[in-house]
Amino acid sequence: MDDEIDVVTYRVSDSVAVVTMNRPRFRNAQNSVMTYALDAAFARAVDDEHVKVIVLAGSGDHFSAGHDLGTPGRDHHVHYENRAVMWWDHVDQPGGDQRFAREIEVYLGMCRRWRDIPKPMIAMVHGACIAGGLMLAWVCDLIVASDDAFFSDPVVKMGIPGVEYFAHPWVLGPRFAKEILFTADRFSAQRAYEVGMVNRVVPRSDLENTTFDLASRIAAMPRFGLALTKKAVNQCEDQMGLRNGMDSVFGLHHFAHAHNAEVGTDSLGGLSIKAMAGRTDV
Repeated sequence: MDDEIDVVTYRVSDSVAVVTMNRPRFRNAQNSVMTYALDAAFARAVDDEHVKVIVLAGSGDHFSAGHDLGTPGRDHHVHYENRAVMWWDHVDQPGGDQRFAREIEVYLGMCRRWRDIPKPMIAMVHGACIAGGLMLAWVCDLIVASDDAFFSDPVVKMGIPGVEYFAHPWVLGPRFAKEILFTADRFSAQRAYEVGMVNRVVPRSDLENTTFDLASRIAAMPRFGLALTKKAVNQCEDQMGLRNGMDSVFGLHHFAHAHNAEVGTDSLGGLSIKAMAGRTDV
């Protein structure tokens, strides 16, 4: 069980904070315990004046297989102090009230909160980066991927138009975004590099060294200058519609949940993360 381990670990090497998702048994599936542990780790890195860059990693064989859809460590029994948005807790709420409250806080809200972190963030991705895993990689400023990494957002199989942090058209471009959503196909690290989603693709054995070399180069820049530059790029991205687009798609996302619950057995269309991925090894 997850209560026997730290679901997120934290260490600092020189001026780089390394935040590592640590549910390898569940391919680093994100329950709310992990989400709030990530938030605490990121806040710790922001508050540490010696930290210049944050690296986000995953333990085990995969970066993240996405949102937790039902492991023994899922979170409806745990109460949280909401931090990302001004909304009530999701625990013990019925129906759509629970889904909306939970997802606006721990998914969309947390990802937006982390995108605004004033220190550069690098995602160090290996193995699977699926659905909710994409959200965590996309809130980072840079992505370094091993050549065995693969990416997918297969939630259209549930009848849902993509994950909650709907950055697809901005990160992938409209046509490739439609292709990967329409087909639920996986795409490789090399393909991600070709469409501009990934900054570096390296052999698995070189992943850590490449990531930390890049982090060290960034850390040598003025901290305040980095913060302002990050804010400048993010503001321009928002001017291109990112934030408003996410708001509109979040409504469609929850309309799809409600439709599933009305015509089927549950809000997820009866599918698990393994069924969506189409594999038994993730």
